[in-house]
Amino acid sequence: PRVCVVGSGPAGFYTAQHILKHHGGALVDIYEKLPVPFGLVRFGVAPDHPEVKNVINTFTQTARSERCSYHGNVTVGRDVTVPELQQAYHAVVLSYGAEDNRVLGIPGENLPGVYTARAFVGWYNGLPENRDLKPDLSCETALILGHGNVALDIARMLLSPLQLLRKTDITDSSLAALACSKVKRVWLVGRRGPLQVAFTIKELREMINLPGARAVLDPADFTGLESAVKDAPRPRKRLTELMIKTALEKPVEMQAAAAGAAAPREWGLKFQRSPQEVLPSADGKRARGIRLALTCLEGSGDSAKAIPTGDVEELECGLVLSSIGYRSLPLDPAVPFDSQRGVIPNSSGRVQGVPGLYCSGWVKRGPTGVIITTMNDSFDTAQSVLEDLQGGVLDISPSREGFGLVESILRSRGVRPVSFSDWEKIDAAEVARGKAAGKPREKIVDPEEMLRIIGH
Repeated sequence: PRVCVVGSGPAGFYTAQHILKHHGGALVDIYEKLPVPFGLVRFGVAPDHPEVKNVINTFTQTARSERCSYHGNVTVGRDVTVPELQQAYHAVVLSYGAEDNRVLGIPGENLPGVYTARAFVGWYNGLPENRDLKPDLSCETALILGHGNVALDIARMLLSPLQLLRKTDITDSSLAALACSKVKRVWLVGRRGPLQVAFTIKELREMINLPGARAVLDPADFTGLESAVKDAPRPRKRLTELMIKTALEKPVEMQAAAAGAAAPREWGLKFQRSPQEVLPSADGKRARGIRLALTCLEGSGDSAKAIPTGDVEELECGLVLSSIGYRSLPLDPAVPFDSQRGVIPNSSGRVQGVPGLYCSGWVKRGPTGVIITTMNDSFDTAQSVLEDLQGGVLDISPSREGFGLVESILRSRGVRPVSFSDWEKIDAAEVARGKAAGKPREKIVDPEEMLRIIGH
């Protein structure tokens, strides 16, 4: 059987890995729109979290399998359609993730000084489409809308000492911009309360321990929470206890004086506030602040809803980052898509009403969870493919040409795919440039330059 996977992030690679491991004869081709693989492992994981990127070693082993091929620089839906892939393969798995972001839907959202988390993360991580973002970091106060791990990542990038960032794979131009940044205060704002934050304890602890930055948490936000959380699941309980401890810790006067000198930067969490409007500067040319509606919670736990109370407050900030989630986009008219939920309608990864078509990862279940969540989800989809192969649901009697057919389609359209060994040349060039600068790698952010390196 010939299987093709669209997207080379964790979902695509884990799906391919599982199929190759549990079917001794399957051939898997992975298609990726960028010349370089690994999706959000390369472009989403924070530069100062290199250990999270170790999964790239596993993905590389999969790509080097003689039954697996990687074809980068191919945009499915434009360079080749999904029906064309279905003619070339016995099964097609869509694992292309979430390439867009949710919008706030408030006035002033498009003012200069307002950025999506997705674009900002893409900028410091070298995602080609965000390389020219040039965020304005000339203000003292930044405000991040959202209480997830991505929001904490961004706060950490804005406040980290440069000597920490210099040793990471952050892009050269982002490092230069952060070196000139005036930002010294970051507020993370959420619509709901401390019991509904979506970040995890590891990321919070890292933020609390960030050198040269102090946490500003209002003890009033945490009163009575110890009792509320005593029967909560252990991760939620420990996370809340850490926030309470941080809020209530009163540094000794001596420490405070020293900390005041050593910690010119600060960050804090604000709860039960919902963005109403980004306020423009006097000349209307940029953001100068934000109006927030105060909310009260209806219900409890993860299902609590934030309801506006009618009260509002305004906060001064010259930089607004919205970190309220990523969004998947439809890929091809031939593929059903639930635009309300931003997913492909499916059951265990089988796309509804289209036999032989599958999906895995964020486009299957929505943009939530960490790499391990995506791994399990992708194994689940791969299992559906294997069951359908074994149960005869997928007819493999007609032989399919696989990449042979796709290659001739691409050639007729003037598209030249990039192989995995091509990527390895780009990889070697990045590592060599990084070595010269004392970093693990210096990412190449221009696709044209990537293609020049491999002689395309």
